[in-house]
Amino acid sequence: MATILILSNSAGGLCSFRYELFDRLVKLGHEVWFAVPQDEEHRKVRLLRELGAKYIHTEFARRAVEPFGERRLIRRYIDIIGELNPDVILTYTIKPNIYGTYAAHKKSTPVIMNVTGLGSLFHTSRFQWLGKALYRYACSKARYVFFQNQSNLDFFVGNRLVSLDKAYLIPGSGVNTEKFAPMAKTTTDNTIRFLFIGRLMKEKGVEEYLVVANRITEKYDDVEFCILGGFEEDVYRDVVKYNTNPRFKYLGISDDVRNEIREADCIVHPSYHEGMSNVLLEGGAMGKPLLASNIPGCMEIVEDGVNGFLFEPRSIESLTWAITRFLELGKGEREAMGRKSRSKIEKEFSRDLVVDAYISAINDILERECY
Repeated sequence: MATILILSNSAGGLCSFRYELFDRLVKLGHEVWFAVPQDEEHRKVRLLRELGAKYIHTEFARRAVEPFGERRLIRRYIDIIGELNPDVILTYTIKPNIYGTYAAHKKSTPVIMNVTGLGSLFHTSRFQWLGKALYRYACSKARYVFFQNQSNLDFFVGNRLVSLDKAYLIPGSGVNTEKFAPMAKTTTDNTIRFLFIGRLMKEKGVEEYLVVANRITEKYDDVEFCILGGFEEDVYRDVVKYNTNPRFKYLGISDDVRNEIREADCIVHPSYHEGMSNVLLEGGAMGKPLLASNIPGCMEIVEDGVNGFLFEPRSIESLTWAITRFLELGKGEREAMGRKSRSKIEKEFSRDLVVDAYISAINDILERECY
């Protein structure tokens, strides 16, 4: 069978959102390698190796642009590809997408690229022009370019970053609907719990969530606001960890978010931009109502007034309105929203759909290369 190389900036991301793809590829008899910055003893690295995948270490900064570091990463990718001689390369996130595809082209190796989202480079950075130029080059060398929402695909096609014949839409990362299934709450009180899951950074809407939490708890009894996630930006560390609101809880970091989702009555996702929100997919699969920013990557999952409510990003007033609207629903109406979330995820966002798309693309490439 074939040798498959997967390039990413995070073993955690691969384990959380590509685990089933790894499993399928290994079971099909392919030799699967993955290159990530985390060390060999990292728990998520070990989990992928236990599936039968093989690990290679790469070192780079996820967010910073370091010219010499970028050159070393490109050189490292070229060396890895030269040593392994893979039949197909899969790339995830911006640096592996751009630098990995460049290295693969140098070695004449076909690439399946996944644009997981536009990120701050395209939304806020003054280097947007550079991002476009680099992606335009990388996409021209990739065999397939997968997009996780229609808006991102349209942006790339509209800006001539990718040709339409290479662009394919998949339902985000999908979600394992057997693993993320409805679970009965262990709490028996009447408190309505809102849960924010994500890296604590401005672009995830954590500031708006904190302000609204204070507003709502001043007005309503039996309401609790929770945050689950690590600190991407230290400015939020003290205000979250030492928050004095008795109905606010910081839950830290979880090895299995199902434990926290099961106790929530509603998932709140005030992000400024998304590829396709895994938080909403997982929360919806577990039968939770969803409150989310009215942006690409969220609006595909949340049907306003059906399985949750949409609100405007960066808006404290709009988020307050959405949470207030949810609180005014009866218990039966809230539970019905949760059931509709589960139904929608099962029909439209099963991870099997994503894995099937990858297997089809890989088989197409292998057939074209005469395997």
